[in-house]
Amino acid sequence: MPTASPAPEPATIKPDGTAEENLPVFTAVTAQVWASEQRGSGRAYIDALVAAGFDRSMMQVTQDQTTVGNPVESLQFSVRWGEDKCLVGQVGPSTGEPVTAVMDQLAEGRCLIGATRPIDW
Repeated sequence: MPTASPAPEPATIKPDGTAEENLPVFTAVTAQVWASEQRGSGRAYIDALVAAGFDRSMMQVTQDQTTVGNPVESLQFSVRWGEDKCLVGQVGPSTGEPVTAVMDQLAEGRCLIGATRPIDW
């Protein structure tokens, strides 16, 4: 009689690991929020990343509504990792499926270009 394989352990962040080593966790969290009713909420991605162990003080997120109150076509969020890398996610109607990547940090340790919203909750 065949035995069931144990379920794989959920991915956990590696605080001393590289951005590349932590990308699978970042990607899994992004996919989980994308599959929920909160898929258009920047706060939902930030809160889920914090719950997974990422450092809120290293995060950025763009607005999830336009200036006239409509949902944005593209929402971006990031976690600065180490001295020179960022974990970056992008979701929204213009993106299709969620996209995650490791990217180089920008000037002043930023990960996202343009205006971002305060993460003050």
